[in-house]
Amino acid sequence: MDTRHTVIESGLGPLTVVARGQALTGLYFADHVRRPAEETLGPRVPAEDDPLFAEAAEQLHDYLAGRRDAFALPLAPEGDAFQHAVWDLVRAIPHGGTTTYGTIAERLGAPGLAQRVGQAVGANPLCVLVPCHRVVGADNSLTGYAGGLSRKRALLTLEEPAEVTASRLF
Repeated sequence: MDTRHTVIESGLGPLTVVARGQALTGLYFADHVRRPAEETLGPRVPAEDDPLFAEAAEQLHDYLAGRRDAFALPLAPEGDAFQHAVWDLVRAIPHGGTTTYGTIAERLGAPGLAQRVGQAVGANPLCVLVPCHRVVGADNSLTGYAGGLSRKRALLTLEEPAEVTASRLF
């Protein structure tokens, strides 16, 4: 297959975007917890030379600048059936919203599988695009994020509804 990657500079640091054919298969931070080995990413190509990467870069920049709240990109993450079921529910979390691992487990009909849901969320190969930063702990605490909790906080702050921001005391 035509696996390749590019690196897009962002306010969150460099983002490595991976594609196979005409779909994105990965988006990773430089210090991503589950970042694949460099040799599996295919050749590095300039984003502007690849229409899919150019569109991804534009949409990511717009999102991080607050001008976009959803992505319209072809995605093809690799994972098992359970992971895909979790990722589909994560993709359905609205911009500015959050949910918990337990709520996702309940929606899957398996309330006792919150920990397995957490593992699937942690294995999400398309961070930001599949917004796993919107999944929080049962007490609404910020829990693990493959890109680090400071990035998770930054993404949630970026998406925070205006009325919530306005009501803050700090």
